[in-house]
Amino acid sequence: MVIIGSGPGGYEAAVHAAQLGKSVACVEKAELGGICLNWGCIPTKTLIHDAHLFHQMLSEGAAMGLVVDKAKLQWDKIVGRSRQVAGTLSGQIGFLFKKNKVVSVAGTAFVPKAGPNGCVVEVKNEKGEITATLEAKNILVCTGARNRELPGMKPDGKNILTSREAMILKEIPRKFVIIGAGAIGVEFAYIYGEFGSQITLIEMMDTILPVEDAEVSARLLTIFKKRGVDVKVKHRTDKIEATATGVKITVTDLATNKTEVIEADKALVAVGVTGNWENLFAPACQPEIVKGHIKVGKDFQTNVKGIYAAGDVIGPPWLAHVATMEAKIAIERMFSASRREMDYTLIPGCTYCMPQVASVGLTEKQVKESGVEYEVGKWMFAANGKALAINSPEGFVKLIFSKDHGELLGAHLLGAEVTDMLAELVLAKRLEATKEEIVTTIHAHPTLSEAVMEAAGQAGGHGK
Repeated sequence: MVIIGSGPGGYEAAVHAAQLGKSVACVEKAELGGICLNWGCIPTKTLIHDAHLFHQMLSEGAAMGLVVDKAKLQWDKIVGRSRQVAGTLSGQIGFLFKKNKVVSVAGTAFVPKAGPNGCVVEVKNEKGEITATLEAKNILVCTGARNRELPGMKPDGKNILTSREAMILKEIPRKFVIIGAGAIGVEFAYIYGEFGSQITLIEMMDTILPVEDAEVSARLLTIFKKRGVDVKVKHRTDKIEATATGVKITVTDLATNKTEVIEADKALVAVGVTGNWENLFAPACQPEIVKGHIKVGKDFQTNVKGIYAAGDVIGPPWLAHVATMEAKIAIERMFSASRREMDYTLIPGCTYCMPQVASVGLTEKQVKESGVEYEVGKWMFAANGKALAINSPEGFVKLIFSKDHGELLGAHLLGAEVTDMLAELVLAKRLEATKEEIVTTIHAHPTLSEAVMEAAGQAGGHGK
């Protein structure tokens, strides 16, 4: 088989297929690891860690008896370290391919033929010359997605940025406007805000992180405002213009219909993504496209026999761990190794600002709209010993259970390292754990995860 794209879906699928005894080639036109590893998940988390460390040095150290007299910010080294981490992981994928006998082919893929009698993938170099022709029974498309461009907001890579350029800026902007307050926008607002930029965060919805539970989003919004971030929710961005000194952004307040012009050094456009499928297929074997993404069935096969797709290219949720699981299931279904299906009710959601946001399952609003009787248990990190010890009392754990059976319906966390705490709750939901089972599970002391047990106790009537 041939896999097109080596991101979290592609490279994991390649190794999985090879371990099933298949002959596998993986075509990649850029760095192994795709956008996530090289220009997304990994380098941004490196920048976030450094931003948090810088914040601790300047703002928290004195309270702990750790006084830094002269804190020097070396931005080039911070950016350089993020690139080094990404490069290291990309190299490890190359090692994995060699270890599992996956053939790595560099170049841009094109599919001139596909169907029940087999598929063909041509690999072209930068000049458009065919450097390899691969024949396979099946193709798995894992080409990911790119930043969505809206009218009047086309990035120029210099002052009007995508997340890629925002990771490698030569200087920290004095004034930085971020359009879109989803996970990407919020994370960059945190990074550059901690490094000294004056941040304006613009969101068309009525809160930041609009897909999260309303209580979590509202609290994080308050925290951001307290830090000096100028958050403009219910604002539509009408136009971005590059100027001689930076950018000029025109926005409309949807509540008052008043228009405002904001000037800044840089603007980041983070308003969603669209799938990378153009120029990949010949017209005769072009899969069906719906809303900018490749349409697939439960087995991840397209309407063209032999062509499968997984990850961001097939649509939301646009998450690396979703791409990995979809791609592995696609491989198993492709070769009849299993009949399992993707369970989209068990998707972990994480945002890595500080405090972090983590969630799985239904929000309280969704549960209420479903008509299911429910109860909520909540525990504040201000009452957690470990949180106080590490000087991170902000946030809470909120668990939603059904009243009838006590089954976990949703978990919503705001606080230090909650993205690492979430796996317990994803597993609990998968196993249909009840509030009693969570509250009677021994949690080590002192840990942040005790807040999960305490929150379950609050819902179950066993709380303190």
